[in-house]
Amino acid sequence: MKRVFVSGCYDIIHAGHVQFFEEARALGGHLTVCFASNEVLWVHKRRRSSLPDDHKRALLASLRMVDEVVVGTGLEEGIDFREHFLRLRPDILAVTEDDKYAPLKQELCAQAGASYVVLPKTPPKFDPVSTTGIVKFIRAPQEAPLRVDFGGGWLDVPRFSRPGSYIVNCAISPTVSLRDWPYEQNAGLGGSGAWALLNGRDGVTSELDLGVGWQDPAIITEGGLCVWKSGPRPLLEVKHCGDFLAGRMALFWTGKQHSTPGVVNQARDYDGIARAGALAREGVWAGSVEKIAAGVRASYAVQRGEGMEPLPGESSDAALAACQPLAWKYCGGGFGGYAVYLFSEAAQRDAACRLPGFRPIEPYVARSA
Repeated sequence: MKRVFVSGCYDIIHAGHVQFFEEARALGGHLTVCFASNEVLWVHKRRRSSLPDDHKRALLASLRMVDEVVVGTGLEEGIDFREHFLRLRPDILAVTEDDKYAPLKQELCAQAGASYVVLPKTPPKFDPVSTTGIVKFIRAPQEAPLRVDFGGGWLDVPRFSRPGSYIVNCAISPTVSLRDWPYEQNAGLGGSGAWALLNGRDGVTSELDLGVGWQDPAIITEGGLCVWKSGPRPLLEVKHCGDFLAGRMALFWTGKQHSTPGVVNQARDYDGIARAGALAREGVWAGSVEKIAAGVRASYAVQRGEGMEPLPGESSDAALAACQPLAWKYCGGGFGGYAVYLFSEAAQRDAACRLPGFRPIEPYVARSA
């Protein structure tokens, strides 16, 4: 009977581990699994184990393909199991193709007279997952805000960034979750950034990988009313709770979706965008909805210059005109999706939200843990 030995952190047991154990066990008639102790994890990974060692031992021992479980306590990186290996002298040490300690393990096998077997990558029976990914998913928030942008949009795209310019945006509620998404999708509210955050991913990296900007995950993660410095990655200048915007914001659904990546390479007036960002920034520092509205109007002028269709308020609409909106603009890349409207009084906002296509939103600041 050939005895097979495998080792690893196995900090959070998942189906990928089970498949590896099954394939390793098939190489012989007995499988020993060694997992890194809590102390080893702390020394080499700088993190605590997900379970006490005795609980993890019991969990691994309960798997039908596992015959024996030992705990690696040696502090030699990659070979915390040396003592057990030399004591048990198994016939085979099974590893995966991406094992980064191959030379050390091959040397140990030669010392113990064991075969070093690299298991080929076989198609996973389940969607691949990692311990790191599981931890990130567990730590991910249950809900997230979306966002509206007031000025400076596009200057968060690294190749369009301008030193000395600003992006101004605000996290909004109602919030979204993986189970409840009370907004249209692909609509300019930063949904892809929220989706990444809810799934435990780095939203900034996800957005930059799409070739667009970082403002969505930055404000969605930060919350509040924020001014960001234009540049290759988020740099926060100031954050405000946005209380002066409470009761004064609404969204209008234009009736069609849009794709920001699809318009990212269009020609546009970056000088005008920078001016709009500067005006909106003044409004944040002053705590003034009227001054933010000046930035929003400047943003909309640039959008109309790009060929976006007129929004309600520009065209004759007596019912909306009676609500006296201060300013409006398309959210995100525009050419569809949602538009944000600002009002000087809550009563005017609420009246507008009784009109078709309008809905109220509020500034969002994350609750303290």
